Amino acid sequence: LVRMKFQQLLSRKPGKLGMLFQIPFCQKQFPYMCLATSACLYSKKKKANSYEQVDQEKYKSLVYSVTSYKTSTQTPETIFEEDNLLYGPPDKHRPPIKAETKTPKNWIPLINPNKRIPLLNSDSNLPMKIALQKTKMPSVTRILQQTISPQQTFYLERWKQKMILELGKDGFAEYTKNLFLQGELFHAALESIFLSEEMATKEQREDVAISGYLSSVQHVLKDISEVKALESAVQHETLQYLGLVDCVAKYRGQLCVIDWKTSEKPKPSLKNTFDNPLQVAAYIGAINHDANYDFQVSCGLIVVAYKNGSPAHPHFMDPDLCSQYWSKWLLRLEEYTDRN
Repeated sequence: LVRMKFQQLLSRKPGKLGMLFQIPFCQKQFPYMCLATSACLYSKKKKANSYEQVDQEKYKSLVYSVTSYKTSTQTPETIFEEDNLLYGPPDKHRPPIKAETKTPKNWIPLINPNKRIPLLNSDSNLPMKIALQKTKMPSVTRILQQTISPQQTFYLERWKQKMILELGKDGFAEYTKNLFLQGELFHAALESIFLSEEMATKEQREDVAISGYLSSVQHVLKDISEVKALESAVQHETLQYLGLVDCVAKYRGQLCVIDWKTSEKPKPSLKNTFDNPLQVAAYIGAINHDANYDFQVSCGLIVVAYKNGSPAHPHFMDPDLCSQYWSKWLLRLEEYTDRN
């Protein structure tokens, strides 16, 4: 009935709408704009809102923390208290003991203090190339392979099993064979470049197996000069180990042992080269204690060339860095000696 009366009033002239709001107990008349207010003309009972009975003042801080856009007000202390309440006090453990820095028992310096360097070096422009002789001395490569860390062994074995699953045993054998072949061809091409001081031969440049590697190292070759040794055997006369050095030459004016590496994956930092810095340090020490070489070296260079032709990463090792890796190499050598 009330609704019908209200509709009748709305159908009349707008001026008479004011009569609707002239309520006896209200002295002031509601303004005309208040037609959309929540004034209720229904006779139904208003539902009780349970939230109105909550002590809003008491929970004001809680509501604020929940609705606030800022980060949580928790601190490490309150999180610790909460964990302690939920899970009990934490077990008390002793702080981990830092591993002691090992030092080699038999310390031999990287630079040979007893080696006499002639005032005038040999006038020959040809780099030294001493053939590797078969002896009972272990090679640098063998020593590093037999003293590899358990973690590296795990990752290498996992990689090997993954490749075997993808390629099969015969396929994996063929893959590794091709890798070695590519490395040999790449080193041979570099040797021909250094010996003739010209670009690689047309056949080498067009060889699909190594053309990418040769393109990769072009910007590094521009910084290399005065090649003193190529694919030459070195022997540490005191520590009794030997190896085959890729190259000894000046890189940006610094005489270095240079190790050429090939890779299908990028290795932008020195740590990505695994044990290669130890190998370079071992070769430097061997050259400095080998009477066949009338010079000493204090720097190293690892050049990682890429099959896709992208620019190679040259990793320069200054004297301080070489000394650090020399200490690590001496420890690996001691480990190998103790095992054998």
